[in-house]
Amino acid sequence: MTDTAHALSASRTLWELAARRADLSPDRPVLLQDDRTLTFGELRARSERVAAGLYDMGVRPGTVVAWQLPTRIETALLSFALARLGAVQSPVIPFYRDREVGFALRESKAEFFAVPGLWRGFDHTEMARRLGAKGVFEAYDDLPDGDPAVLPAPPADGTSVRWIYWTSGTTSDPKGVLHTDRSLIAGGSCLAHALRLTADDVGSMAFPYAHIAGPDYTVMLLLYGFPAVMFEQFALPDALEGYRRHGVTVAGGSTAFYSMFLTEQRKRPGEKIIPTLRLLAGGGAPKPPEVYHAVVRELGVQLTHGYGMTEVPMITMGAPDDTVENLATTEGRPPEGMSVRIVDGEVRLRGEAVCQGYLDPSQTAEAFDEAGYLRTGDLGHLTETGHLVLTGRLKDVIIRKGENISAKEIEDLLAAHPAVGDVAVIGLPDAERGERVCAVVEQPEGAAELTLDAVADYLRAEGLSPHKLPEQLEVVEALPRNETLRKVLKYKLRERYSGTVK
Repeated sequence: MTDTAHALSASRTLWELAARRADLSPDRPVLLQDDRTLTFGELRARSERVAAGLYDMGVRPGTVVAWQLPTRIETALLSFALARLGAVQSPVIPFYRDREVGFALRESKAEFFAVPGLWRGFDHTEMARRLGAKGVFEAYDDLPDGDPAVLPAPPADGTSVRWIYWTSGTTSDPKGVLHTDRSLIAGGSCLAHALRLTADDVGSMAFPYAHIAGPDYTVMLLLYGFPAVMFEQFALPDALEGYRRHGVTVAGGSTAFYSMFLTEQRKRPGEKIIPTLRLLAGGGAPKPPEVYHAVVRELGVQLTHGYGMTEVPMITMGAPDDTVENLATTEGRPPEGMSVRIVDGEVRLRGEAVCQGYLDPSQTAEAFDEAGYLRTGDLGHLTETGHLVLTGRLKDVIIRKGENISAKEIEDLLAAHPAVGDVAVIGLPDAERGERVCAVVEQPEGAAELTLDAVADYLRAEGLSPHKLPEQLEVVEALPRNETLRKVLKYKLRERYSGTVK
């Protein structure tokens, strides 16, 4: 990490970090989208005007403001405006629907809710009103505006909880993860240090800005003073034009992104699809070693993969100058300040980037051990060189394209289907998605034959978010169970179906 970046990483709050970068590099770009450019100086100035507009609406330090917005420059401005005010932000992934959004609004006790209106064919404003949300306002093109002279002093305390992120974990309902400005700055600093980026790089945000990766990545931009291209809707090959136009040097997101880039490259052998690209980086889902080797061989760039979660946005990360073996088979090493220990095979964590716990105090008590380490529920071991190898999960969670999906939530919904006697939902290895969702069903005698399309239609009608829908259906006479409590043996199902594709 450069001396300047190291000094900036000591900022107490996200707003202080943004203001200090604006002083250093006011005219350098920070966010690029289509034909628009936002500089570091404009980020500070425009965010203050939005903050004043929010203040006029009644938003004060400590006010809980939920927002469900796509990856846009306006979303970043609104988020930094809330950081300027010292409000408590509750970002919600844009493709969540009534079940998850309603739960997040109720549990966070949000007093305001920013939505994009009609976006990608779905009316978010109508959903917000249907859910009885308070203080609903649209924040897509137009943002609140006001005179910064009305604003109180910026927050000086970086250790108060000002962020509530949502993760499904292993329960049917999402969990509200509590973060501070300092924990998010620590996570972004870890990522920046691991990737060895410079002010000459150009990054990219092809993931939801409402994901924990949003502030993680933005902190990196503020520390090093380089820009990132934002993609509101990411799809290849359409997005390639944006990568080329802005000269992106660093891209990625998760295993699914690596596979998509490989697919495009294979359409044009011998021609580099993004001439300026030198590094793919990401995490959030398992990475098969063969994917690493294919990226290096076919795309001609380095690939560094890491390990993170909503509770700890950056735990370990591969370094571009690490060995091929470590980059292909491990999740990298923890940065300075992140303590990783293995207890009975489980990965446990302590450090400034670790969250403060959950909205539900009982969940917080269960999550931390007596030494103050976060129980991740992931299984793994550390190598002699300090690299982390993950071997499985205690939690029954499926990670598809970097997003956690609760198997129990899908099982609970399918259990009410008249053509389902019993069901087990599992994650299966998938080169494109990291994992795909597979529902294994026992049908009651005399039930009509169940199809994957019928299952998907039923779950949509029940309000399940589209990204959680099963991509594979297996109908069996009997689910494998143990001999004692007749618990379904999911590992046997994974063994049986891991090599199948439907």
